[in-house]
Amino acid sequence: MHGFEETGAKLPDDPFDKRPWYQLLTRYHWFVLIVAALGWLFDCLDQQLFILARPQAMAELLAYLKPDPVAFKFWTSTFGDISTSVFIAGWATGGLIFGILGDRIGRAKTMMITILMYSACTGLSALSVSVYDFAFYRFLTGLGVGGEFAVGVALVAEVMPTRARTYALSLLQALSAFGNVSAALINLGLGLAEGEGLPTSPWRIMFMIGAIPALLALVIRRRLKEPERWERASHTGGVAQQLGSYRALFTHPTWRKHALLGLVLACSGVIGLWAVGFYTPDLIRQVQTKPLTQSVYEREIAAAKTAGNVTRADQLTQIYGLWTRGKETETPTELAEVKQTIDAEIKRTLTANQSYTSIAINVGAFFGMFSFGAISQRIGRKPTFAIALVAAFISTIYVFATLQHLWQIFVIVPIMGFCQLSLFGGYAIYFPELFPTYLRSTGTSFCYNVGRFVAAFGPLVKIGLNYAFVGYQEPLRYAGMTMCSVFLIGLFVLPFLPETKGKPLPE
Repeated sequence: MHGFEETGAKLPDDPFDKRPWYQLLTRYHWFVLIVAALGWLFDCLDQQLFILARPQAMAELLAYLKPDPVAFKFWTSTFGDISTSVFIAGWATGGLIFGILGDRIGRAKTMMITILMYSACTGLSALSVSVYDFAFYRFLTGLGVGGEFAVGVALVAEVMPTRARTYALSLLQALSAFGNVSAALINLGLGLAEGEGLPTSPWRIMFMIGAIPALLALVIRRRLKEPERWERASHTGGVAQQLGSYRALFTHPTWRKHALLGLVLACSGVIGLWAVGFYTPDLIRQVQTKPLTQSVYEREIAAAKTAGNVTRADQLTQIYGLWTRGKETETPTELAEVKQTIDAEIKRTLTANQSYTSIAINVGAFFGMFSFGAISQRIGRKPTFAIALVAAFISTIYVFATLQHLWQIFVIVPIMGFCQLSLFGGYAIYFPELFPTYLRSTGTSFCYNVGRFVAAFGPLVKIGLNYAFVGYQEPLRYAGMTMCSVFLIGLFVLPFLPETKGKPLPE
């Protein structure tokens, strides 16, 4: 038993062993699962830090446009979308490069490289001085982020006992929600502390925190071993020559079919999440800005009158009047400090609501991703995907059509998160089951990451849709609803993909 734990070899499955899946795991199995989960968790922490920091970063880096509020609003939104597309393109590029490396030099070595890369470049993002170098750092970060997923799931899939594999992979994906929630809590804490003597802007501190996961690479370097499956494949003459080969992937008819259809299946979830779902915190910020501003001014004016502070009440009334007429840029210089205090309070509250929305999405996501594993073990991978795709479509349209009030963050947003992110639990389970050991990281990465090249155009399409709905009060709402149809694309390829429930990994 000790030998298996040290080398990372798979224990043979006993068909008469009826213990729960988690009791089948040795100490080394748990070590591998924890390390892979932490790598992906920190990866998702980085992604979510970017999503939450994006509005504040764009606002600061484009602050010179503030005298023209129309241009400022347009360009902060546009460059936010562009930086998202650049990040996703980097993610896709890194996925292709490191997917190959995962098959050629090993899962553990590649995982260490990707974690070091996304951590270091996240730290560099904190040093940005313009939207251009910010986008460049995000591209570099995306390279590392894109490579981590494929090697992580390939590693876990190959090390785990067969009966535990589905549950371990769904747990690996589900734990990523903790990275997203951690990012939301960091955003919440720094948002509430804004204006309280922070050494630099909150978004810069968020990216500095994102550099910490590099320490995990030290653990990987010391203790993590390559899976026995990969070791065998890498030392088998003909197979070793094809390790991580796109030529081998696309000249074999079965693997080519799995790769292309898996790519379309991944596009549904990836585009749906990055071009629609992850804009939900931005939507709540957008729809809450006007009612929150009105509420804060009315409350502060009433408080000043109650306290007998007639001067402050008059000042606030004057600023509020200018805001209601869309002329807040004409606020007199002598009232600028009063306005700045109110603006800071509004901004803190909006950031808090944005963070609560992110947390709500990821609470639902945790249960959705783990549930995919349990359900797919009962009814099969393909039926579970079909249910998840339809549920993601319906729940996302409903959220974007109705999201307005704070209570909805805690009721309907988690349901959307459950449905949308359950798909990613499916990707972690299903894609490694479609390819043999010598192409597992390459094939998984192709499905999961090439779709991101397509997804990179999602935010750009959203720019066009925002422009198309510019006459509406909340263009993001209608742009999101329009793009929800992407979730249905995956339904068209499911009939042509194999059912892998209960089958061993291809060798």
